[in-house]
Amino acid sequence: MTEEAAVGVNLSPASRSEEGEVGVNLSPTSRSEEAEVGVNLSPNSRSEEAEVGVDHSPASRSEEAEVGVDQSPASRSEQEAPHFLKDVIFHGKFKLLKALTPEENTHCQHGLYFEDGQRRVDYVLTYPVKKSTGGRSSRQSAHLLIENAVAHSLRHGPRTPDKHLRHHQVQRAGDSSSPPSSPVADVELGCPGETFGGHEDHKTFRREEFEGKLRDMGLELEKDEDAKIQGVGFVKIHAPWNVLCREAELMKLKMPTKKVYEIKQSSGVMEKISSLVSKVLEPLHPHVEENQPKNIKHLSHTFSREKQHLFDLSDKDYFFDSKTRSSIVFEVLKRTKCRAKYSMGITSLLGSGVYTAAYPLHDGDINEESAEPNDRKLLYEEWANYSVFYKYQPIGLVRKYFGEKIGLYFAWLGLYTQMLIPASLVGVIVFLYGCATVDDNIPSMEICHPRNNITMCPLCDRVCSYWKLSTACGTARASHLFDNPATVFFSIFMALWAAMFMEHWKRRQMRLNYEWDLTGFEDEEEALKDHPRAEYEFRVMQKSLSKDHKSQHKVEKLSCRDRLPAYMTNLVMMLLMIGVTFAIVFGVILYRISTKAALHMSTNPITRNHVQLTVKTTAAIINLVVILILDEVYGAVARWLTVLEVPKTDKSFEERLIFKTFILKFVNAFSPIIYIAFFRGRLVGRPGNYLYVFESYRMEECAHGGCLMELCIQLSITMLGKQLIQNNLFEIGIPKLKKLIRYIQSKQGAFQEEERQKKLQRYETDHFLEPFAGLTPEYMEMIIQFGFVTLFVASFPLAPLFALLNNIIEIRLDAKKFVAELRRPVAARAKDIGIWYNLLRGVAKVAVIINAFVISFTSDFIPRMVYQYMYSPDGTMHGFVNHTLSYFNVSHFQGGKETMDPLHLGYPVEICRYKDYREPPWSTTPYEISKEFWAVLAVRLAFVIVFQNVVMLMSDIVDWLIPDIPKDISLQIHKEKILLVDLFMKEEQGKIHILESRLSAGGKENCSRSNNNNNSTVAHPRSGLHTNSTTSL
Repeated sequence: MTEEAAVGVNLSPASRSEEGEVGVNLSPTSRSEEAEVGVNLSPNSRSEEAEVGVDHSPASRSEEAEVGVDQSPASRSEQEAPHFLKDVIFHGKFKLLKALTPEENTHCQHGLYFEDGQRRVDYVLTYPVKKSTGGRSSRQSAHLLIENAVAHSLRHGPRTPDKHLRHHQVQRAGDSSSPPSSPVADVELGCPGETFGGHEDHKTFRREEFEGKLRDMGLELEKDEDAKIQGVGFVKIHAPWNVLCREAELMKLKMPTKKVYEIKQSSGVMEKISSLVSKVLEPLHPHVEENQPKNIKHLSHTFSREKQHLFDLSDKDYFFDSKTRSSIVFEVLKRTKCRAKYSMGITSLLGSGVYTAAYPLHDGDINEESAEPNDRKLLYEEWANYSVFYKYQPIGLVRKYFGEKIGLYFAWLGLYTQMLIPASLVGVIVFLYGCATVDDNIPSMEICHPRNNITMCPLCDRVCSYWKLSTACGTARASHLFDNPATVFFSIFMALWAAMFMEHWKRRQMRLNYEWDLTGFEDEEEALKDHPRAEYEFRVMQKSLSKDHKSQHKVEKLSCRDRLPAYMTNLVMMLLMIGVTFAIVFGVILYRISTKAALHMSTNPITRNHVQLTVKTTAAIINLVVILILDEVYGAVARWLTVLEVPKTDKSFEERLIFKTFILKFVNAFSPIIYIAFFRGRLVGRPGNYLYVFESYRMEECAHGGCLMELCIQLSITMLGKQLIQNNLFEIGIPKLKKLIRYIQSKQGAFQEEERQKKLQRYETDHFLEPFAGLTPEYMEMIIQFGFVTLFVASFPLAPLFALLNNIIEIRLDAKKFVAELRRPVAARAKDIGIWYNLLRGVAKVAVIINAFVISFTSDFIPRMVYQYMYSPDGTMHGFVNHTLSYFNVSHFQGGKETMDPLHLGYPVEICRYKDYREPPWSTTPYEISKEFWAVLAVRLAFVIVFQNVVMLMSDIVDWLIPDIPKDISLQIHKEKILLVDLFMKEEQGKIHILESRLSAGGKENCSRSNNNNNSTVAHPRSGLHTNSTTSL
């Protein structure tokens, strides 16, 4: 008999567990009377005063339990599960509702700690659990309690988990009183000598082996298979102090030391202005409590167990925060392998379905008012809230909770949004300048003049007739809003703005590196580049299995020959997708041509008068819908192609995915815009000799005001549509929809939803959240937006304003998604934003060239300048419209192409005009390109070259003038190095001083001993010879 035992399990018919902490007795008659949790697997046993009472027999009871669950074969909760709602609603069996969703233990703090309430859950693994008969459930429950008991005993005793488990397994196998179990149950318990007959058995064996390896690495595990989510088991992982210290030293984590120093602020004029500005902007800062003053900083050093005295270890539970603890456990999980026949890590186990998910826990609740204060709730209130849209982001707290990589993304997004403010102001000023000068624009005044009787040639064959140029008055006036001399200045300004933004970000990045102790840190991807992905390991394992029958040679990697089909598929699919994009653009062109002809045939005068506006707007909307659909398709295709390649590492996978996604989405978003800007109206031909597609569709031409207005319409609709629909509605709706689907798949009733949500543990609640899929989608949408802001800004000066309004919402939307909708990501260290910075620089460089071509070829800026300074008789713009129009004799129309209504204007037309630089029909070379065309073309090309080189030179000057590292940061980094050297020198001097003091103390002791020996020699002269010889010896 064992009384007051800490651990006791009774498997006998007559055993009893009454008041013990954990009752586990393997003898037939033993008793544990003081157990907190009583488990009885016998027919007549009873658990009377337990917090949790589990009964597997028909006659057993749990009288004073907080929650009583009957798991016997005849139990009501097992047999009447399909009738749960009927029992609760119609029969009033609310105890059944309480049984299915038991109250949480207050000492476990809603699932953030183990059952003992002391050890924090640092990581969670989930795996599928197949619900079976009562005997099976009882064995699983006993297995859970044994895991908890062993883990508890390990914290207070010697760490021999394998011996405990092996002893328990042997006794269980030899216990004749236990009911016969199926092979699956034996596999789940990891009994030695079992045989695997199915795929689930193999997964269970891998899981047990992997968990045993984790225990060997020093991690502590606790299982929960009786969770409120049916079919899901949880493995809670805790890293003890010695494991945290060991891994922090291996990962070379920088931790704050006891040494603090003051950051001295210089007393210059700029610093006084900066302090004044910071006081003015104080209300814009979030209400986040700082643990220390801003001018005080801890000296950081790489953690070392030999130098623990340098660090403040007064509170070991909080020395490593939750972000660091989870990243340490994740590192152990990646490094731990199952060494059965083939090496399999956590990534392979996740990929093969042994585990279904792996994630760290959020710190706590965010919605409940009674929830304890935590970083997540503070972020939700001061960051992921639309009411604080005008405030700065708490980047330090974001980094503390999510890690440096996500912190850098939000810091970059915040800086980008701030830099859009001056760009938006200048863009609005340029637009207002166009509005103010539209009445003074001579070309539009000439077009809108009532005496203007210029007759224009038909815009299409047969159904279109002649028209007056004055009917294009509205289009000409609207074009001036975006096509005026100020747009040239704005293009130069935006090119310099992009260079300033890049330099400002580099400085901001260095400041964050200093504040976050990342100086001297090598990229984590380089250090972890040898960690293979799950799919790669699985493919290698499959290849090894196929090779085993032929040879014993172990294949350790995939060769280029293995990947050749994937590479060919990638090439063909990328070309096919780009071809699909071009085909859709061509289809929209045919739509515009055919719709224009159809509307011209309408008998409604209102329809005929608004043909151009109707066609442009509807075509832009069609383009938007196609772009949104293809964006989702291309994202899925790019991921599928990347998975097909089976990259070895996560970094390689991410880079290849980014490359493919960027190419496909960039081509998809900008193909219609590039066509309108550079190709439309230039492949038309002339009256009497038009260019046709499929011999029936005449290529469309620009309106008289130029294609810039159509380009502006296409840009505005595409940009606004992508931001409102794709970036905002999709990001709000899709995570909520997936979360709802996950709730439905959990097989929990709708009646039970609200009650169950309150009772779920933290690790169960996080299971329903959307898994973190990386920052690639977030960066990608911002890169595409940056392209809209910079590439065609000459045609749409309001683009920065729309981007600013979108980003103000985007920051809070992303923040809410990260805090409330996604599982907590594993914190990743990073010094910069990686490949995205190179993409930004590339887009900024291309923007200079594209804006040069837009100003030169798409707008009328160059023709106006050429006319004013070369052909104008009085040096003004009077006569510019007539100068740009050529003459055509209507008798030269091809047969069957002339208009069906030649008297539409009320008189016969002999000469019509069209926009081009060609010789008149009465010249010796009729309809040939005139010399004015070549003069304008030469100036256009010269402008492109000059504009590009001047703006590039100015950008390089800005890059050279602004240092990458702020001066104060470089001084502080240098000061930290000196302080660190002083700290170690003082430490060495202290060691030397202690050693010298010990040596001097030892010398004094020897002297006193020699004096005593001398005194003894005088007192005993007979023994003096012997004493002196001994001392000298």
